[in-house]
Amino acid sequence: MDHYPFKSVKEKVLLRAACWAIAHENSTKFLTCMMEAAQVGPWSDLPPELLSLVLKRLPSPADRVRLRAVCHLWRSNSKLQTLPLPFPWLTLPDGTFLSIPGGEVHRLPVPDGASCYGSIDNWLFIMSSDDACTLMNPFSKTTLELPNLVTVWQRLVRYESDPKQLMYKLVVPSPLDLSLDSVVAALIMDDGNIGTLCISQPPIATYSLRDNRQPLQHLWDVAFFDGKLYVVSVFGKLLSLELSKSLGSNPHIKTVIDSYRSEIPECIPRDAACTYRLYLVECGGRLLMVNRFIHRLGTFSIENIFGNSYTAGFHVHEADLRSDTCQWRRVSDLGGHALFVGQHGSKSVPAKECSGSQEDCIYFMCDYPTPKYSENPLRDAGVFNMTITPLFSGTAPAVPPRHAGQWRPTWVFPPETV
Repeated sequence: MDHYPFKSVKEKVLLRAACWAIAHENSTKFLTCMMEAAQVGPWSDLPPELLSLVLKRLPSPADRVRLRAVCHLWRSNSKLQTLPLPFPWLTLPDGTFLSIPGGEVHRLPVPDGASCYGSIDNWLFIMSSDDACTLMNPFSKTTLELPNLVTVWQRLVRYESDPKQLMYKLVVPSPLDLSLDSVVAALIMDDGNIGTLCISQPPIATYSLRDNRQPLQHLWDVAFFDGKLYVVSVFGKLLSLELSKSLGSNPHIKTVIDSYRSEIPECIPRDAACTYRLYLVECGGRLLMVNRFIHRLGTFSIENIFGNSYTAGFHVHEADLRSDTCQWRRVSDLGGHALFVGQHGSKSVPAKECSGSQEDCIYFMCDYPTPKYSENPLRDAGVFNMTITPLFSGTAPAVPPRHAGQWRPTWVFPPETV
């Protein structure tokens, strides 16, 4: 927007909000009010209710900061507003954060030499060069020491594998608390697609199990729901782990749903090569399994697997846990929520509470290559709502190939202002 002949940052901020209003709500009334406010009277006389409308239509924290910097009255009035959360950021391999849709690239204070391997809301799962593990909130500077997950994994494996290629998914009962009773569950996937489940009361690992024996086999994702820890396998098998209060004994493991029938989307030819990913997400009081179908083009090779693949569609199933025979039930709406899914962190939010998000949409990034091929999380990223549209329409930030795999792609939900 900088190429337009605006007189000040005020016009830039207001026009950007107007563009969002038109694009997402077709609000001609809002645009009219904006233009009238721009032509009549000083900017400091902008009614608080109109200022609130402007703020709510700015998904970028940077734009909110610019608006508050316009004048003292705008700053004081904006502090009185209850605002939706900004649109989440996406981590890039070089340790920066991409703000969508504005395209700003942010840097946050992270220890030198540390890499991000996942996230929980606005907490980053950080691992140092000596494999020390920490949950860190870069906005509040709060940290939580975790057990060394590489050591946990190495204690259970019986073959050689590169620890740097491990994939992590960390979950906590919502919200994350820092009390002595804090519980963190971590699913660790190695390059043989064998999972290790670790449950801890930081910084102590209290329970760990390799998934190469019954009943925890072929683990794919993990989530807390209704006080229990749930794990889903690659075949849609759902298990619950009921944790003891002290975590001193092994959890009670129960098979809740045995399997489900996978149906390939009609947009993928029946003879085409196709793979899928599963994401387990709590959403508005429901436990959802999100099935992402990835269409693989060309002949079988490493380059074609990672270079010529694209997401063709999604199916969403709800775990029906209330009936006598628990089963997966296909759903066609998300109850007004937006889902942000990824191998290293997933979350659902009511769309009205997340600025710039759309109801009943699934937001996704490219998380399926192995780490050494993952220098571009925007390569297969988009928004799904019956059809797929690009996640980011601007020019993607250039990330040198040497940074591939150093930071894993994940969603980070910043606070109202940064």
